[in-house]
Amino acid sequence: MNASKQKKPSKSASFVQKTSEWVRKPKNIDANLKNYAKACKHFSWKSVEREFDWYKTKKVNIVHEMIDRHATGPRKNKVALYFWDPMPTPDYPYGRDEKFTFLDLKNESSRFANVLKKHKITKGDRVAVFLPRTPELYIAILGINRIGAIPVPLFEAFMEVAVEDRLLDSEACAVVTTPALQSRIPFGKLPALKHLFLVTAHDPAGSTLASGNDDALPHLKTHYFHEEMQKASRVFEPAWLSADDGLVMHYTSGSTGKSKGVLHRQYAMVGHYQTAKWALDLREDDIYWCTADPGWVTGTSYGIYGPWMLGISSVVIGGRFSAERWYEAIEKYQVTVWYSAPTAFRLLMAQGKELAKEHNLKSLRHICSVGEPLNPEALRWIREITGIVPHETWWMTETGMQLVCNYRSLDFKIGATGKPFPGTYATIVDEKGKEVPPNTLGSLVVRVGWPSMMKEIWKNKEKYQEYFGLKGWYLSGDTAYKDKDGFIWFAGRADDVIKTAGERVGPFEVESALVQHPAVAEAGVIGKPDELKGHIIKAFISLRSGFDPSDPLKKEIAEFVKQNLAAHAAPKEIEFCERIPKTRSGKIMRRVLRAWDQGLPVGDISTMEE
Repeated sequence: MNASKQKKPSKSASFVQKTSEWVRKPKNIDANLKNYAKACKHFSWKSVEREFDWYKTKKVNIVHEMIDRHATGPRKNKVALYFWDPMPTPDYPYGRDEKFTFLDLKNESSRFANVLKKHKITKGDRVAVFLPRTPELYIAILGINRIGAIPVPLFEAFMEVAVEDRLLDSEACAVVTTPALQSRIPFGKLPALKHLFLVTAHDPAGSTLASGNDDALPHLKTHYFHEEMQKASRVFEPAWLSADDGLVMHYTSGSTGKSKGVLHRQYAMVGHYQTAKWALDLREDDIYWCTADPGWVTGTSYGIYGPWMLGISSVVIGGRFSAERWYEAIEKYQVTVWYSAPTAFRLLMAQGKELAKEHNLKSLRHICSVGEPLNPEALRWIREITGIVPHETWWMTETGMQLVCNYRSLDFKIGATGKPFPGTYATIVDEKGKEVPPNTLGSLVVRVGWPSMMKEIWKNKEKYQEYFGLKGWYLSGDTAYKDKDGFIWFAGRADDVIKTAGERVGPFEVESALVQHPAVAEAGVIGKPDELKGHIIKAFISLRSGFDPSDPLKKEIAEFVKQNLAAHAAPKEIEFCERIPKTRSGKIMRRVLRAWDQGLPVGDISTMEE
């Protein structure tokens, strides 16, 4: 969406679900961010630069800051990565249960950097990583960063069209993948792709290119990851870069259309470091679990970069989602800080409380949420099974770091997205960039200049400039309002907000009301064109186990929303479906719902959940 062409918000946001339910914090709570108000007044990003070696040496490489300086200091034997996947595979018939110290990661990432150097891959080259969540994925990304190249992480679930689009656009010169995934790579259509690194524990002779052999594709050379790693030296000094050099390139989720390559720079580490410290509240003795795949920006910013710069031990779980395995992981590793998505919380909720009660979750001290905004009902459920309230964090692929959050030391309202991170300023404006009064729906914007702001949209200057169509502001494309206490409340994407009979309704508020009904597992809401009202509200609903679709149930659910939210916010149409289309980062793909409703092509669905 072109954020600079958003419609003028209404003067009233009376439809918004109000709440007086607060999460109150003990006055003496032990948190890294002691005093939010004081930090907002006095904090400066320049002060964070002193935490990095490059502040004195002027030699920049994120791998030095998050791996090497720990590996050559007192944390060298501290476990950086716990990896667990109990499911058998051809390569690992007994599953995997492994751990890597900071010294191990230094050695292994150096080996892969030497492998890349051997094949003349260098600073600025784009190298795609198309792997399931395994240790090799993390080692590959670290090795790519070490040599000064730019990793392009891809979701394991991508099919051929999505892979082709991203490899073609990024002009990746190499890809790291598995024999199982290589069949989705159309090598013959990718002239820039020169190297294929295959991750397999099998005899290399047993693996061949799915689209032909090396003779058929003379521009492409195949290498076997583990074989090359065994021959490589474990010594490799990082390529020294500038703070403005490339760090990572993520392709947006495609929830609003065609994916775009978002390039971040090395200086983003300043934002990763401080937000991991204050919003995630990470500390030396934590065992931290970020459930996000590195194919999504959360999986790099807060699954790799942020925690390891702080020297934190991280957990990675392989394989498909399993509620029982997730609970087992928290218990097995005594996870203390858990960062996940509302989709995952709702999936756990759908499994019921009894399964959760079979596991000891008392190690947890802090939980954060990211992706689609967290419905109050899911928040309350997680609080019930863990004793801890999940804290919302709002940010985007383009922002690179958390920008609006609820904090461990600050009281907050259930359902609120949060307050701006110290050192940043987020607010609500009209179409002219003027801030609007409290409780007025408008565009959520951020004052430019935070450290992790994207460097560019790859090969698309025009699209990059659209994000800054209002001078001095980054246009998020989200609509929200700010209450009198300074909390920001998310309403929906600007092009998702529904105008019905003169009222503007945010789909997220209706969805949150819907999932509070005992029959509703998940819900997605759109505006459906209507000659009389402009649009009516239509809800797509997946039901909980034990409930069957029926017209009486539709009426009951609509009445429930009417009584708990507002009459004009109650859906006029309800369609039951098996599941709600979402990206793997948990965002509801409302454009797909609109396409379903109107019988139109759905467009790029490469990032949709399986």
